[in-house]
Order: sequence, then structure tokens, then C-alpha cells
Amino acid sequence: MNKKPSKSLARELDRYISPFRHDGSGKFHLKDHKTDERGDLDKEKAQAVLDSNKKRMIEFQERLYAQDRWSLLIVFQAMDAGGKDSAIKAIFEGINPQGCEVHAFKAPSSKELDHDFLWRHMIALPERGRIGIFNRSHYEECLVTRVHPEILAKEKLPPKLVTKNIWRERFEDISAFERYLCRNGTVVLKFFLNVSKDEQRERFLARLDDPAKQWKFSMDDIRERALWPRYQAVYQDIVRHTATSHAPWYVVPADHKWFARVVIGSVINAELEKLDLRFPRADKASLEEFKQVRKALEKEGTGGKKQAK
Repeated sequence: MNKKPSKSLARELDRYISPFRHDGSGKFHLKDHKTDERGDLDKEKAQAVLDSNKKRMIEFQERLYAQDRWSLLIVFQAMDAGGKDSAIKAIFEGINPQGCEVHAFKAPSSKELDHDFLWRHMIALPERGRIGIFNRSHYEECLVTRVHPEILAKEKLPPKLVTKNIWRERFEDISAFERYLCRNGTVVLKFFLNVSKDEQRERFLARLDDPAKQWKFSMDDIRERALWPRYQAVYQDIVRHTATSHAPWYVVPADHKWFARVVIGSVINAELEKLDLRFPRADKASLEEFKQVRKALEKEGTGGKKQAK
């Protein structure tokens, strides 16, 4: 891989990035973002972009791991059947598992409820040189918890702290948390897979019709679907209040899974490119040691040949 990818490559990727990026500047209305966008691609052309992105990401990750300075935190949020699981599987196929870890956050345990709402996410953060993927994330604490206030009651907060300002305060805490991460070498990438209600319905039906996918279906999915307008309003609020220049949101059109993967892979590669990742260079002392080791190995090989004769 070239040390500095061509400008034409950067421009090519930007077509699948800039239209979906919101960094907090300007107004944001979720209804203005199409869920069925596909850019100038069809599935065949998209596959070529996906293959290219995958190859580059594998190379970038190797350098990220070797350099051991930066880390990457990738956040996925979506409605049920939004395509998070399949996107993670498709985009990160071939990535060295030693340098990448996925955390799927479910309902908090009793131990987790005895800590602040960010605790379980903090202890799952990626180490330097690693990629960490949050399949659902700290944003659930001002999404599901906001739609279902009874969950908040289980978090054991002192009653006087549970005021009408709690969601604004959580937005502030999350933004400060992400700013802290960025200042310490963690690149934060946040993806909201924006799927339509009609497409969710089709995916639910597909799960019901496929015995291999029926295990994914839950009646809770239908109950949550009934709250669709409320979830959309809260997602809009989340993006408006937590999109920043250092941790923007990418509102990814998710009705076409193949296009969503193009957008996500392009964003990740573009951000990794900015880090100017390089393999560490050995110092002079190590190079001298390598020379001695080479001589010993070459001599060993020569001796082995003589014995074979």
C-alpha cells in the first residue's frame, strides 16, 4: 500500500462520506435524510468499492496495531433490523481478531447498575493499536432509557438528581467523554443506520419466513416498533446534541445494506488514512543485533546443508 493514497482516492471516498456527516454545525432534521439513498452505485459497482475498502482496511489495521499509538472506537446505533450485525460481519471480514473486538451491550446487569451509566462502556474501550466496535453503545442510556423511563428507575440514582434536565446533562457528559477520548488518541466514529419503517417491516417478515433467522425475532421487536415516532424523535435529539467536530455522527442510509456498507467502510478508511500510520522503525542498536542474528542464521543454514551431504 502506498504511504500516501492518491488524491483521487480521497475524492472518491468523500462522495460516500460528506453527504451523511453531521458535525453539529447547522440544523439537523432526521426527516431530511433519505433512507434509500444509493449514490451513483448499483450493487455490482458497490461490490468493487466494498472489496477495495476491505483490502485497504486490512492494511491500515496492521499498521495501526504495529504503531500502537492510536485506537479506533466505532459506535453503531440503529432501530431493530437496521443492519448493524450484518454490517459489522461484512465490513470487518478479514481483520486480524487480535486487534479488533466487538461489544454488544444488552440490558445492564445488577453489577453494572451499581455504577454510573458510562462505566461499562469505559471498561470496554479499545487499547492503543486496537479497533473497538460497540454494537449499541452508551447512547442507549439516553435512547431506550428515555423512551422507557421505568428503566431509569432501576439505575439507583438519588431521586433529587433525576430532573427534567437529566437528558441534556447526559448529552453533556457523553460529549465530554468523547472529547476526552479524542484528546487521548482514540478516534471516535459514530454511525446511525437510518432504516425506514417499511424496510424494517420487510426485514421482520423475512426473519419470520426463514427458519435460519427466526431466532433473531422477538415480540419485543414489535412492541418497540409501535414506538417508532418516539424513537425517531429521540434519535434526532441525540444527533443534534452530541454531534461535534471531533466526534461527528454519520447518518447512514440503511434501506440498501450494500450502500450502508460502502458509506461505513469509506468513513473508516478515510479516518485511518488521516492518522499517517507507519510501521515502527528499528533503532541502530536493534539493526546491529539483526545483523548478528542474520549471520548466525545463515551460518546455521550452511551447516545444515553440509550435514545433509
